[in-house]
Amino acid sequence: MQSTQDEVLDIFKRTKALLQGHFILRSGLRSEYFFQCAQVCQYMSEVTRLIELLKPKLDSLEFDTVLAPAMGGLVVGQEVARQLDKRYIFVEKVDDKLELRRGFKIAEGEKVLIVEDVVTRGGRADEAIEIVKQNGGVVAGVGVLVDRSQGNWKIDAPFVSLLEMGFPTYDPENLPDHLKDIPAIKPGS
Repeated sequence: MQSTQDEVLDIFKRTKALLQGHFILRSGLRSEYFFQCAQVCQYMSEVTRLIELLKPKLDSLEFDTVLAPAMGGLVVGQEVARQLDKRYIFVEKVDDKLELRRGFKIAEGEKVLIVEDVVTRGGRADEAIEIVKQNGGVVAGVGVLVDRSQGNWKIDAPFVSLLEMGFPTYDPENLPDHLKDIPAIKPGS
């Protein structure tokens, strides 16, 4: 019988969503591995299965609405909302900052689950958390497919992930020898 972690990794590998090379992360740090969740999101049956595996980890959270930061969390957040029959909204980038647009509203005291594809340093998730709070909502938790933070991202709300997988990250001025000769690319989330 295949473990959940093995099944999740198999899905990421089969859909070519787990990449190996030399990558520039949103933070500016470099990594030899990159989760390109947009690749897995091409296959809705795979997204459905990933969320079926994530759902039990969300059972203890009480929320009314799912909010996803664009772009990475859009498909994942929508599938969580669909499977759990919750309202779904998203925030999007405007001048490289996330904003609540398109007439979406968060009611005073509304419990919101933030859903993201991958968290490394938590930048976009942190922005989404602030947007929920600024609009009077309550962050019920954060759910992600992949937690790359190695326990370094801390929030004042429940945090659940389908897969915890830390890869070393490097300052661009202090790369290991095996990455120095590989051109760095920024694949996007």
